[in-house]
Amino acid sequence: MEKTALMNQAESGDIRTPFSVFWKKFKKQKTGVVAAVFFVILVFVAIFCYQLAPYGINEYDYSSVMQPPSAKHWFGTDEFGRDLFSRVLCGTRISLSVGFLSVTIVAIVGSFIGLFSGYIGGWFDTIIMSLSDVLYAFPGLILAIAIVAILGPGLTNVVIAIIVFRIPIFARIVRGNTLNLKNSVYIQAARSLGASPARILFVHILPGALPSVIVQYSISISGSIMTSASLSFLGMGAKAPTPEWGLLLSNARIYIFTSLHYAMFPGLAIFLTVLCFNLLGDALRSALDPKLSEM
Repeated sequence: MEKTALMNQAESGDIRTPFSVFWKKFKKQKTGVVAAVFFVILVFVAIFCYQLAPYGINEYDYSSVMQPPSAKHWFGTDEFGRDLFSRVLCGTRISLSVGFLSVTIVAIVGSFIGLFSGYIGGWFDTIIMSLSDVLYAFPGLILAIAIVAILGPGLTNVVIAIIVFRIPIFARIVRGNTLNLKNSVYIQAARSLGASPARILFVHILPGALPSVIVQYSISISGSIMTSASLSFLGMGAKAPTPEWGLLLSNARIYIFTSLHYAMFPGLAIFLTVLCFNLLGDALRSALDPKLSEM
C-alpha cells in the first residue's frame, strides 16, 4: 500500500521532501526571493570582481580627480582619480569575506558551546551563561572597538572582534533549543534504546536547532558587515589602499558637500547588502518556523 501511495505521489509530482516543503514556503516570500537573487549576484561579483572591474582598483589618474559619474567612470572617481565603480565592486569580496568568515566560525563555535551547555547543565551551564551575560552587558560595536583597540587595527582583528561578541548569540539560541528538546519523548526513547550522548546531541538534538541557526546566520552576516564597515570608517579596520566600503566612506567624509557621489555609492552598497541579508533572514524564518508558516 505504501509503495502504491509513493508511486501515485511520484506520478502526480506530490512527493514531499524537506527541501520541497521549505521551497514551497520560501517562494511565497517575494521579498525573500528578490533578496536571494541579489545574494547570488553579490557572490558572483565577489568571486569575479577583478575580472568585472573596468579599471584597476589602484590605477591612479590625476587628470580625472573627483570626477562625477559619467560613461567613462560609472560611479565617478576619488581624490586620486581612481575609478569608484571598480573599487566598490572589489570591495564586495572584502565585505562578504569578513561577514561569512566571522559568522561561520561564530555559528560553529557558538552552536557547540550552546549544545553542550544545554545538555550538560549544572555548573558548566552556569559558567557559560554567566560569561555570555558579561559579554551581553556591552553594546556589540563598543566591545568590538575595545577588542580592536587592544589587538590593533586590521581586518584580521576585526574578524576576531566580531567572533568574540557574537558567539553568545548562537550559544544562547542553541542552548534554548537543546533545553526544549533534551527531555522530549523521542529523546527519552533514544536514550532508553541505548543511544550514546554523542548520538543524541548530534543526530537528534542538533538538527532540531539548525533552522534557528540558519536564520540567525543570515541576519548575523549583515551585522558583521556593518560592524566591519563601522570599524574601518573609524580607522580601526581596513587600511588604505584597500577598497573596503567603510574605508571608502571614511575617505569621502571631507568631500561629501563637494562630491556627493564619493560617499553615496559605497554607502548604497552597504545599505543594499545589509538589507539583502536582513530580508533573506526574515524569509528563512517564515519558511523554517512551523509556527509562523501556519499563521
